[in-house]
Amino acid sequence: MFAVIKTGGKQYRVAANDVLTIEKLEGAAGDTVEFNEILMVGEGAGATVGAPLVEGALVVAEVVEQGRARKVIAFKKRRRQNSKRMRGHRQHQTVVRIIDILTGGAKPSKKAAAKKEAAPKSADAAPATLFTAPKGKSDDLTTIKGIGPVAAGQLNEQGITTFAQIAKLSDKDIVRIDEAMPFSADQISDWRDQAKALGK
Repeated sequence: MFAVIKTGGKQYRVAANDVLTIEKLEGAAGDTVEFNEILMVGEGAGATVGAPLVEGALVVAEVVEQGRARKVIAFKKRRRQNSKRMRGHRQHQTVVRIIDILTGGAKPSKKAAAKKEAAPKSADAAPATLFTAPKGKSDDLTTIKGIGPVAAGQLNEQGITTFAQIAKLSDKDIVRIDEAMPFSADQISDWRDQAKALGK
């Protein structure tokens, strides 16, 4: 039996034990999630189509991992204006495994419910940062061309708060930032060059 679920503004055809990547959901690996927006369930002549949703239908899944999609680069250039801008974006995604498809108002099995209760709560855990912020006063990173208030806030959250830190970034550090944050390696290299000039 299969079902068509709606989540993250998209529709997915799922069956038991299917593993699929969807838009980000809250939860850590091992948590149980429930999808109650079911558009269709069943097969062949016994299929039930919702209007728009199937009443009493429920799909139970387990979070396999939280991740991010491949980086998408948005590049904008103005002809003869000496102006260009490059931005990167990596969409947050969740990988889930379908456990069960329920109909008629049935509830998840005790095993699934117990797993949900036993899942560790990580909401209070502090997220790891890429770098350790140095002690003392931080610099105004927006002084560097290409770093706006939003980008400066994102860098501060990852422990980058001074010109000296940016100036000392190694090529490996740039790769780490490129993979974890919505900035391209070319952008970060340019910021490093500007930070070195500011430190002179």
